Amino acid sequence: MNETARSVSHALTVDKRLRAFVEDELLPDLGVDPGLFWDGFAAIVSDLTPENRALLETRDELQATIDQYHKDQRGNPWDADAYKAFLKRIGYLEESGEAFHIETENVDPEIATVAGPQLVVPVSNARFALNAANARWGSLYDAFYGTDVIPESDGREPGQGYNPVRGASVIQSAAEFLDTAVPLAEGRHADVVGYDIYKARDAATLSITLADGHTTVLRDAGQFIGFAEEGKKKTLLLKNNGLHIEICIDPDHPIGKDSPADVSDIILEAAVTTIQDCEDSVAAVDAEDKVNVYRNWLGLMRGTLSATFAKGGREMTRRLNEDRQYTAANGGTVTLPGRSLMLVRNVGHLMTNPAVLDADGAEVFEGIMDAVMTTACALYDLKKQNTLSNSRTGSLYIVKPKMHGSSEVAFADKLFSRVEDLFGLERHTLKIGVMDEERRTTVNLEECIRQVKHRLVFINTGFLDRTGDEIHTSMEAGPMLPKETIKSQPWIQAYEDRNVDVGLRCGLPGRAQIGKGMWPKPDEMRQMVDTKQMHVEMGANCAWVPSPTAAVLHAMHYHAANVAEIQKELASREPASLDDILMPPLGDPQSLSNDDIQKELDNNAQGILGYVVRWIDQGVGCSKVPDIDDVGLMEDRATLRISSQHIANWLHHGVCTELQVMNTFRRMASIVDEQNADDPAYQRMGPTFDGIAYKAACDLALKGCSQPNGYTEPLLHQYRQQAKG
Repeated sequence: MNETARSVSHALTVDKRLRAFVEDELLPDLGVDPGLFWDGFAAIVSDLTPENRALLETRDELQATIDQYHKDQRGNPWDADAYKAFLKRIGYLEESGEAFHIETENVDPEIATVAGPQLVVPVSNARFALNAANARWGSLYDAFYGTDVIPESDGREPGQGYNPVRGASVIQSAAEFLDTAVPLAEGRHADVVGYDIYKARDAATLSITLADGHTTVLRDAGQFIGFAEEGKKKTLLLKNNGLHIEICIDPDHPIGKDSPADVSDIILEAAVTTIQDCEDSVAAVDAEDKVNVYRNWLGLMRGTLSATFAKGGREMTRRLNEDRQYTAANGGTVTLPGRSLMLVRNVGHLMTNPAVLDADGAEVFEGIMDAVMTTACALYDLKKQNTLSNSRTGSLYIVKPKMHGSSEVAFADKLFSRVEDLFGLERHTLKIGVMDEERRTTVNLEECIRQVKHRLVFINTGFLDRTGDEIHTSMEAGPMLPKETIKSQPWIQAYEDRNVDVGLRCGLPGRAQIGKGMWPKPDEMRQMVDTKQMHVEMGANCAWVPSPTAAVLHAMHYHAANVAEIQKELASREPASLDDILMPPLGDPQSLSNDDIQKELDNNAQGILGYVVRWIDQGVGCSKVPDIDDVGLMEDRATLRISSQHIANWLHHGVCTELQVMNTFRRMASIVDEQNADDPAYQRMGPTFDGIAYKAACDLALKGCSQPNGYTEPLLHQYRQQAKG
């Protein structure tokens, strides 16, 4: 960027677009002096940049040492004890300290005590960000009717208009859910012909009439929390395992007319929390992009964000939902949040951004910039200068990804303390979510948690990034198994279990979330409903889903099992094996046929291309990308990391050749071109295969061994900036 687009602000050289956003939009209503802001920002950059660089140098030094170890061990049988002793000797495996529990205070119940689905959404897209924030509540009827959870057979096909046969199946399935979550003392919800509220003095009770004329009540009367009435319409508010359910009754509604009990819908409390993402699902490579990210986050924190778009031929405007109010069953009023509790995911420690240059003219670390800017935006919520509240306890929840070991977590704690001091916030106002997605964090998770025991609210596993780091860390150990086979190796289950074991041992229940990863197939909801219960059974009190509809469906899993009780049972089990976690998923290429190898290359190359072309050409950081079998998968940089590292590993060990890889990329590029033929914004790669996006995709694989920790961001940012000119 040329110098005319920048201005010097107190030892920082700031892109004028970012400076205008800060001084004209962000700070005026907060009463924060711009000079003090830039001075404080500059001081944080000056003081913490050397430490940030040193941490990255430590990563490189450890990786080089591990690479040499594996080279020296080639031809020898795997020795788990010797490898573990080596990792301890070089400081990769840290010594464990005394047992402790986290001490985080002022945590909202959505994180501390309520188990439920969690959405992750690119905050760069205002419409998506609002949709996710409003996904706190969702229609179970719509989720059933509009997905493959209800079979599309035997007359139940969706069709153009409303299909009453399919609708009857929806109503039946919803009634069966109610039987599980809020069972009757006798009978079934499908047999109910009337839900009646009887009021006496300052209390109300729920009486339920069955088709045979008998009346009954809920098996647990305490599950009836409250109600709302408007004419013939009424809403019953029920509660199970900390999550709320609305039974909507409207005899004049088209669906209600077909229900014996006039039930027009079942509304579930669904996405209890949402991560507004500045990182993996976002393509933000310069000041223009970062301002868009910060502006949307500011709008969410002020409660003013809106998005206007066309849908079904009509123009619509989406805004944040208001809170919901009911008359309490025991008198008084019940007010429930209308929106998810929002966390914000900042960028990790690696990347820099040209939006701000330091006193030496070097790009500022983006993680430092994010911490300052996202906190400044959240001051509107922390100081209650907004129209709609986010945190009721006065906390800001920042998810921090891609940290390696306890020293990097300690650095994040120091950064957060400096930001709190900049804005005059009480210590530990900024809470941290630690992503357990790098191996050095996995094997030292307890010590990582110790560094932030006063501000930790979240640990979460991420299989794809974790596998990408596993491949890169063990790059010199040998060729890896095929990707699908890696998923079934003992290390992955040990990794998932150990995350929970450590979280329970460190006292997270009642104070923090233990989370699990994303369901990647947004169109395969039947499969999700059938399988994602496992995340609840594993002791996770939140797990990621790809859409508001998926959040509604996943909420049923938290009604089927009580996570708090599961965690109590799991706390006494034998901890997962560290030896299993440290065993690289190595394979024997001789056991693979030429067809096996080519199919794996096809799968990896097609996935890389399908994602990268949108990232580079359109700046889309997360989208539903068709795989090689045309199954839509939610893709972000974590998916890209594992695929590119896998090809790099096979190239490095001679499982395939560079010519074979390049021929594969050309064939797969033609397939991706056809898969995107209906997208008017799409730029074809063929027949010349010389575009910026195509070169970026190839480089991710061909240069994968040399990328820091196997990350894709450096190459993506380089080529996206080139594409933007």
